[in-house]
Order: sequence, then C-alpha cells, then structure tokens
Amino acid sequence: MTAGDNDRELQRKVIGRKVLRPREQVEQTIKTAILSGELKSNEMLPPEAELARQFNVSRTTVREALRSLSTQNLISKVPGARGGNFVRSVDHRSLSEAVIESVDNLLTLGSIEFEEVAEVRQQLEVPSVRLAAANREDESLRKLKSIVEKQKTASVDDPAIPDLDRQFHTLIAEASGNRVLASLVAALHSATEPVHYLDLSPEVGRETVKQHQAIVRAIEAQDSDTAEKAIIEHLTYLRLHLAAHRQG
Repeated sequence: MTAGDNDRELQRKVIGRKVLRPREQVEQTIKTAILSGELKSNEMLPPEAELARQFNVSRTTVREALRSLSTQNLISKVPGARGGNFVRSVDHRSLSEAVIESVDNLLTLGSIEFEEVAEVRQQLEVPSVRLAAANREDESLRKLKSIVEKQKTASVDDPAIPDLDRQFHTLIAEASGNRVLASLVAALHSATEPVHYLDLSPEVGRETVKQHQAIVRAIEAQDSDTAEKAIIEHLTYLRLHLAAHRQG
C-alpha cells in the first residue's frame, strides 16, 4: 500500500460524530435512562436545580430538555408542592394515551372531524373482533358476558353506561391478542365514545344490549365471520343514531 493509498483510507474512515447541544445531551441522556429501564415508570426525576448541577448546565437548558421529553410522552409534569417530573409508562398502553391526547387536541382545534375518527375506529374494530373470535380466552369471554349482564340491568340514564360500553369494546380489542390494534381501538373509542354522545332511549338501550349479546355469542363460538357481521351492524346502528342526534 502506497502513502497515497494510506491517505485515502484515512479520509474514508468515519470517526466523527455529531456534537450535540447541551439541551440535546440532557434530553438524550434522560431518554436513554427511561428506555433502558434505569428510570422506572412513575419514578420522579430529580428537581430541575439538581439536574442542572448534575449535567453542569443552566436550569433553562434542563427545562427545555424536559419540555421536549414531555412532548414525546416520556415524562409528565405534576404541579403542586409534591409534584415534579415523572416518568410515564412506556408500554403498549402509553401508545393509547398518546393517541387519545393527540386526537382530542386535533378534534378541539377542528383540524379533524369527529366523523373521521369514528369511521377509522369502525374500520379497526372489524379486524379486532375477528381476531378476538379466533384468539379469545375463557377469562376474556367471562368478562364480556359480565359487562353485558350489567348493561342489561342498568337504566339508560345510569352514569356507568358510557364506561361499560368503553370496557366492552376495549376488552374485545384486547382479546384480539394484538396490543397495537388494542391500543388504537381503545384510544379512538375513548375519543368518540358513541354512547356518551347519544341521547339514549330505552329502545336504543335495549337494541344496543341485544347487539352486544350477538357479538359475544359469535366470539364465544369463535365464528369470525358472524362476529364481523355483528360488529358492523352494531357500529352502523350507533353511527346512524349519533349522526341524527348531532344534527338535531
């Protein structure tokens, strides 16, 4: 190898790395500690002044880093004397929380329409119920039946009705065995909460319970085709009543 070859080889070797700004270094270090498990879910970070001392940076730099981590849903700030910055849960449930927050903000700002979210939720609940019928376990089935029994005996003005509906659809999604799908269904259902927005009459309440029973029977029989048909009928029914209610 000639001297010229040596020079060219040295030029090709990459040893440099991007030099991070102080704020980025603080952010990256804390993020790595969270994702590696060094910082546990719900653990409180040291106070800003202590972090500034540890990193040898200003409190403003620390504050900017923490703000960035908060927007990434890795930490949350709790106000008050006993508050502080806490590590958020980093698992499939945190995906649902992040989607709920984002969708709620977009709906509030008017950047997206309620009907758009409801339509996507319906599209996701179809594969969800098909997978639930194929993969359901006895415990999931028992819980679904328990929810329907509570719905049968509850009056339409019972404040627990919206939460029972949320539990029903969320449990189906969880029974699918796909945690990403379950997180998205739970998040979009929370954002639209069809029963919450309905002016429930006894007739609508009874029909909704009957539809839930049909869905559970199909899941119990592990009949994916019938489960799909039942959930489409149920969600279409709710959307039609919801559209009429919102227009009225």
